[in-house]
This record gives sequence, structure tokens and C-alpha cells, in this order.
Amino acid sequence: MIYVNLDVMLAKRHMSLTQLSERIGLTIANLSVLKTGKAKAVRFSTLDAICRALDCQPGDILEFREDESDG
Repeated sequence: MIYVNLDVMLAKRHMSLTQLSERIGLTIANLSVLKTGKAKAVRFSTLDAICRALDCQPGDILEFREDESDG
């Protein structure tokens, strides 16, 4: 399963969701859907903008973990 660690990166950068929203031009609602892991897809342009604003790599935002039920 893919997990979104946007909240972790925001905390590391001492940035709020509102500040990130203003920097990259996405609504807080759309970023919130991503942050809570409810998003079904992420555009590369969105991921690019987030990584630029947070000075991080895509792997800092997205993480794959095996589901316990898979193993």
C-alpha cells in the first residue's frame, strides 16, 4: 500500500498546509485529500510542485509498505 507522508514533511519544514497551498497554487481541500491518504492519484506536476516547495524528493512524500494481509 502507498502511504503519503506529507504531514511529516510539513512538520520537518515548519510549514502549514495553508502555506504550502499558497506556494504551489492548490486548494487546501485538495492538499488535505492527499495528506490524509484519500487521494486515488497524484499528478506528477503536483508532486513536482510539492517537492520544490518542501525541498524534498518524491520518496520523502510517498512510501510503499506491505499490507499485513498481503504476507
